[in-house]
Amino acid sequence: MFHKRVRRRARPGQELNITAFMNVLVVLVSFLLATAVFSHIAKLEMNLPGGGEGGDAADQPPLVLEISLRRDQIEIGDRNSGLMQEIPRKNDKHDYVALTEYLRRVKAQFPDIVEVTVLAEENTPYDDIIQAMDAVRVDLQQVNGQWVNGELFPQVSLGSATPDPRGSEPAQPASGGQP
Repeated sequence: MFHKRVRRRARPGQELNITAFMNVLVVLVSFLLATAVFSHIAKLEMNLPGGGEGGDAADQPPLVLEISLRRDQIEIGDRNSGLMQEIPRKNDKHDYVALTEYLRRVKAQFPDIVEVTVLAEENTPYDDIIQAMDAVRVDLQQVNGQWVNGELFPQVSLGSATPDPRGSEPAQPASGGQP
Protein backbone atom coordinates (compact mmCIF):
# COMPACT_ATOMS: atom_id res chain seq x y z
CA MET A 1 0.00 0.00 0.00
CA PHE A 2 1.23 3.11 -1.10
CA HIS A 3 0.72 6.22 0.82
CA LYS A 4 0.53 9.38 -0.95
CA ARG A 5 2.55 12.11 0.44
CA VAL A 6 0.52 15.16 0.82
CA ARG A 7 2.28 18.32 0.07
CA ARG A 8 0.84 21.40 1.49
CA ARG A 9 0.88 24.39 -0.61
CA ALA A 10 2.72 27.31 0.83
CA ARG A 11 0.24 29.95 1.85
CA PRO A 12 1.06 33.54 1.42
CA GLY A 13 1.99 35.19 4.80
CA GLN A 14 -0.85 36.70 6.77
CA GLU A 15 -0.65 40.28 8.00
CA LEU A 16 -0.55 40.94 11.69
CA ASN A 17 -3.30 43.37 12.70
CA ILE A 18 -1.75 45.80 15.23
CA THR A 19 -4.31 48.58 14.91
CA ALA A 20 -5.76 47.99 18.36
CA PHE A 21 -2.28 47.90 19.92
CA MET A 22 -1.32 51.17 18.22
CA ASN A 23 -4.52 52.82 19.51
CA VAL A 24 -3.63 51.78 23.07
CA LEU A 25 -0.11 53.18 22.69
CA VAL A 26 -1.39 56.53 21.37
CA VAL A 27 -3.77 56.89 24.31
CA LEU A 28 -1.08 55.82 26.81
CA VAL A 29 1.56 58.22 25.48
CA SER A 30 -0.85 61.16 25.42
CA PHE A 31 -1.98 60.35 28.99
CA LEU A 32 1.61 60.17 30.25
CA LEU A 33 2.51 63.46 28.58
CA ALA A 34 -0.56 65.18 30.02
CA THR A 35 0.15 64.02 33.58
CA ALA A 36 3.92 64.42 33.56
CA VAL A 37 5.40 66.86 36.05
CA PHE A 38 8.10 68.87 34.42
CA SER A 39 10.81 70.13 36.70
CA HIS A 40 11.20 73.85 37.12
CA ILE A 41 14.65 75.25 37.61
CA ALA A 42 14.75 78.28 39.87
CA LYS A 43 17.65 80.57 40.50
CA LEU A 44 18.28 81.23 44.17
CA GLU A 45 20.40 84.26 44.95
CA MET A 46 22.02 84.28 48.34
CA ASN A 47 23.73 87.01 50.28
CA LEU A 48 26.91 85.45 51.58
CA PRO A 49 29.67 87.14 53.54
CA GLY A 50 32.43 88.67 51.44
CA GLY A 51 35.18 86.39 52.78
CA GLY A 52 37.33 89.06 54.39
CA GLU A 53 37.16 91.62 51.62
CA GLY A 54 36.51 95.09 52.90
CA GLY A 55 33.30 96.10 51.19
CA ASP A 56 31.78 99.53 51.11
CA ALA A 57 29.08 100.07 53.75
CA ALA A 58 26.83 101.59 51.09
CA ASP A 59 26.90 98.28 49.15
CA GLN A 60 25.32 96.31 52.01
CA PRO A 61 21.55 96.36 52.47
CA PRO A 62 20.38 98.15 55.62
CA LEU A 63 18.67 94.98 56.90
CA VAL A 64 19.16 91.29 56.19
CA LEU A 65 16.20 89.79 58.02
CA GLU A 66 16.41 86.28 59.51
CA ILE A 67 13.64 84.43 61.34
CA SER A 68 14.89 81.48 63.43
CA LEU A 69 12.35 78.87 64.51
CA ARG A 70 13.53 77.46 67.83
CA ARG A 71 11.88 74.77 69.94
CA ASP A 72 10.74 77.29 72.56
CA GLN A 73 10.63 80.61 70.70
CA ILE A 74 10.91 82.53 67.44
CA GLU A 75 13.96 84.77 67.06
CA ILE A 76 13.93 87.73 64.69
CA GLY A 77 17.32 89.11 63.81
CA ASP A 78 19.45 91.02 61.37
CA ARG A 79 22.39 89.12 59.90
CA ASN A 80 24.54 92.25 60.16
CA SER A 81 23.63 93.50 63.65
CA GLY A 82 22.25 90.47 65.53
CA LEU A 83 19.12 89.59 67.47
CA MET A 84 16.25 92.09 67.29
CA GLN A 85 13.33 90.34 69.04
CA GLU A 86 12.43 87.05 70.73
CA ILE A 87 8.84 85.81 70.67
CA PRO A 88 8.20 83.03 73.21
CA ARG A 89 5.70 80.21 72.67
CA LYS A 90 2.13 80.93 73.65
CA ASN A 91 -0.20 78.09 74.73
CA ASP A 92 2.47 75.56 73.70
CA LYS A 93 2.48 76.93 70.10
CA HIS A 94 4.57 79.48 68.25
CA ASP A 95 2.95 82.92 68.28
CA TYR A 96 2.68 83.75 64.58
CA VAL A 97 0.34 86.69 65.23
CA ALA A 98 3.02 88.40 67.32
CA LEU A 99 5.56 87.59 64.59
CA THR A 100 3.41 89.28 61.94
CA GLU A 101 2.80 92.31 64.17
CA TYR A 102 6.51 92.78 64.80
CA LEU A 103 7.32 92.34 61.10
CA ARG A 104 4.71 95.01 60.30
CA ARG A 105 6.74 97.48 62.37
CA VAL A 106 9.97 96.37 60.67
CA LYS A 107 8.35 96.79 57.25
CA ALA A 108 7.26 100.32 58.21
CA GLN A 109 10.91 101.18 58.93
CA PHE A 110 12.32 99.41 55.86
CA PRO A 111 9.64 99.47 53.13
CA ASP A 112 12.07 98.55 50.33
CA ILE A 113 13.23 95.28 51.90
CA VAL A 114 11.41 92.27 50.41
CA GLU A 115 13.74 89.38 51.34
CA VAL A 116 13.64 87.27 54.50
CA THR A 117 15.34 84.03 55.47
CA VAL A 118 13.46 81.49 57.59
CA LEU A 119 15.86 79.27 59.52
CA ALA A 120 14.54 76.14 61.20
CA GLU A 121 16.14 73.80 63.70
CA GLU A 122 16.68 70.19 62.72
CA ASN A 123 13.46 68.67 64.15
CA THR A 124 11.09 71.55 63.43
CA PRO A 125 7.65 70.28 62.30
CA TYR A 126 6.79 70.96 58.67
CA ASP A 127 3.57 72.74 59.66
CA ASP A 128 5.54 75.23 61.80
CA ILE A 129 7.79 76.08 58.85
CA ILE A 130 4.81 76.64 56.53
CA GLN A 131 3.01 78.81 59.10
CA ALA A 132 6.15 80.89 59.64
CA MET A 133 6.54 81.37 55.87
CA ASP A 134 2.92 82.50 55.64
CA ALA A 135 3.37 84.89 58.58
CA VAL A 136 6.41 86.60 57.03
CA ARG A 137 4.99 86.81 53.48
CA VAL A 138 1.39 87.96 53.89
CA ASP A 139 -0.08 90.60 56.16
CA LEU A 140 -3.78 89.79 56.46
CA GLN A 141 -5.73 92.69 57.99
CA GLN A 142 -9.39 93.57 58.31
CA VAL A 143 -10.16 96.99 56.83
CA ASN A 144 -13.74 98.32 56.82
CA GLY A 145 -15.14 94.85 57.46
CA GLN A 146 -13.20 93.24 54.58
CA TRP A 147 -10.04 91.16 54.76
CA VAL A 148 -7.17 92.69 52.81
CA ASN A 149 -3.94 90.92 51.88
CA GLY A 150 -0.90 93.05 52.40
CA GLU A 151 2.65 92.18 51.50
CA LEU A 152 5.40 91.97 54.10
CA PHE A 153 8.44 90.09 52.83
CA PRO A 154 7.39 88.01 49.80
CA GLN A 155 10.82 86.62 48.87
CA VAL A 156 11.36 83.86 51.40
CA SER A 157 14.51 81.71 51.57
CA LEU A 158 14.80 78.62 53.75
CA GLY A 159 17.77 77.36 55.70
CA SER A 160 18.93 75.44 58.73
CA ALA A 161 19.25 77.26 62.01
CA THR A 162 22.35 76.86 64.09
CA PRO A 163 21.80 74.81 67.25
CA ASP A 164 20.36 76.78 70.15
CA PRO A 165 23.29 77.94 72.32
CA ARG A 166 21.18 77.48 75.45
CA GLY A 167 20.94 73.75 74.77
CA SER A 168 18.31 71.61 73.15
CA GLU A 169 17.15 69.67 76.20
CA PRO A 170 13.70 70.62 77.49
CA ALA A 171 13.61 72.38 80.83
CA GLN A 172 13.20 70.01 83.77
CA PRO A 173 10.58 70.74 86.41
CA ALA A 174 11.90 72.23 89.63
CA SER A 175 10.26 69.58 91.83
CA GLY A 176 12.35 67.48 94.20
CA GLY A 177 10.63 64.22 93.21
CA GLN A 178 11.16 61.87 90.33
CA PRO A 179 10.78 63.20 86.77
